[in-house]
Amino acid sequence: MKKIMSILMTSFLAVVLAACGGNEESNKVKNDDKAVTAEADQQKQMEDMQKKLEEQQIDDKKTVAVVNDEEILGSQYNNALASSQGQMQQMGQDPTSKEAAEQVKKQTLDGLVGQTLLLQEADKKGYQASESDINKKLDEVKGQFKTEEEFEAALKQSGMDMKSLEAQISEDIQLQQYMEKEVPVDEITDEEIQTTYDQYAEQGKAANQEVPKLEEMKPQIEQSLQQQKQQEQLVQQVEKLKENAKIDIKI
Repeated sequence: MKKIMSILMTSFLAVVLAACGGNEESNKVKNDDKAVTAEADQQKQMEDMQKKLEEQQIDDKKTVAVVNDEEILGSQYNNALASSQGQMQQMGQDPTSKEAAEQVKKQTLDGLVGQTLLLQEADKKGYQASESDINKKLDEVKGQFKTEEEFEAALKQSGMDMKSLEAQISEDIQLQQYMEKEVPVDEITDEEIQTTYDQYAEQGKAANQEVPKLEEMKPQIEQSLQQQKQQEQLVQQVEKLKENAKIDIKI
């Protein structure tokens, strides 16, 4: 559910990471005709894939869903869709196939509805992001770039502006506050950590990979288990909120 919570921020950062892939090897293949041709073919494939992904988008101003009288617009859907498509590609799947397109559409709508319900509940309970918290987080995002120009270029490429980015940061902080107070995570036990480590160790040995000691992996395993438990609890929370919600999907 953390993916739901920061889905627009995720799509923003994903565009930045993609942009960093650039021309690192260009000089090495300058005089190699075959390599140049292969690179051109790869670029064409990427452009074709991007075109197919964009075909799944809808008009920014179109209402895709109404949740308790609150509209979710196409602009929100398109940002979330891009994130969902990226996640599917990272798993080695093609998000442009008919079956995958339906899956990613449902996943995107479910995420947006869940996010909206949680934000509405956070509003009811009085959770709000302060201006200082928003500015602090914004500085962290900007700190990932070497220059202000790089940040602004990435922001423009993502389809966001400062206003929408600040709004997303505010929502992320608001939801984080809500989660910490309303959906606390149970303490992770040593037994749970040991079980998870044993499973990882088995997989590592089966793949002939060296497995780090438990002490080295314990913090990472504990964090992963906490996130997993929080996701499960948030899913349950969203399902409860859906029981008394009025949800109208328009697409």
